[in-house]
Amino acid sequence: MPPPSPSPPRMAAPSPVPPAATALTPLVLACLAATWFVWGSTYLAIKLALVSFPPFFQMGTRFLAAGALLMAWVAWRGGPWPSRRQWGHATVVGALMLGGGMGATAYAEQSVGSGLVVAFIAVVPLMIAALNRLWGLRPGRVELAGIGLGLAGVLMLTQGSGFAASPAGLVAITVACVTWCIGSVLAAPPRAARPEDPAWRRGLPLAPGASGFASEMLCGGAFLMGLSVLAGERPAWPPEPQALAAWAYLVVAGSLIAFNAYMVLLSRASSALASSYTYVNPVIAMLLGVGFAGEVVSAWEWTAAGVVLAGVVLLFVGRRRGAASAAAG
Repeated sequence: MPPPSPSPPRMAAPSPVPPAATALTPLVLACLAATWFVWGSTYLAIKLALVSFPPFFQMGTRFLAAGALLMAWVAWRGGPWPSRRQWGHATVVGALMLGGGMGATAYAEQSVGSGLVVAFIAVVPLMIAALNRLWGLRPGRVELAGIGLGLAGVLMLTQGSGFAASPAGLVAITVACVTWCIGSVLAAPPRAARPEDPAWRRGLPLAPGASGFASEMLCGGAFLMGLSVLAGERPAWPPEPQALAAWAYLVVAGSLIAFNAYMVLLSRASSALASSYTYVNPVIAMLLGVGFAGEVVSAWEWTAAGVVLAGVVLLFVGRRRGAASAAAG
């Protein structure tokens, strides 16, 4: 799910940078490559790691390891430590986004191809836009058209052979998207809401910067390990070398490098460019699944994925028009 994956990240960003201000420097290009290709490849890595690491155990150990490394870095840099209240927020958000979102994603990949899973997850920005109505933010006409088109694409996707053959996988990925979206909206109230507004108080903001993300990973990882115990999961020992390498890739490349690359993009590029991973990742994941894992994607499912991505593009176009109109007004 983005963020995500990392887990693709929460759909929060600083004020948009005008497109003209974005310079495609080597750093920006490297960060784009990380968010496009690394996040797009993590879904295949999850599937490869499932050979030795059951879904909840795999995700739990991944986020505990990444969270511990990131928190150690925060402590070494003398960064702020989360307060007790922020740890509480991290527990709820981590359980939703990482426990439900990423745990259910890995569960779905036991029976559904990684490419189809990430094509379904592409609907997340559309679901977040719909949930933001709870904060009184009503999408414009173009955004509404994008939401409707994306949801129609997801409905088409569920009729394909991949999800039709695995009702449990379909339920799991639906749960993953819903819990990821709820956690995203709670963790990052819309920018239109200010700390003095009631909408902000309904949110659960995390600690600032890397310490907030680290606390979320630690709490979410602990929640996932609890699910692993309840499910009676038993990892294979010794693990297959390929599965161990995939797990390490998820920790380092997926949860640390790509997330930091995304944060750099948010500060140096336009929000539209920084969010471009949303419609690039599904294409990357589907191509990798077909090319390296022997997954089969029908013409109908490719078409459905295209409809979903068209909806996401419309959503971002609508947001940019809305932001431009607000600035002009």
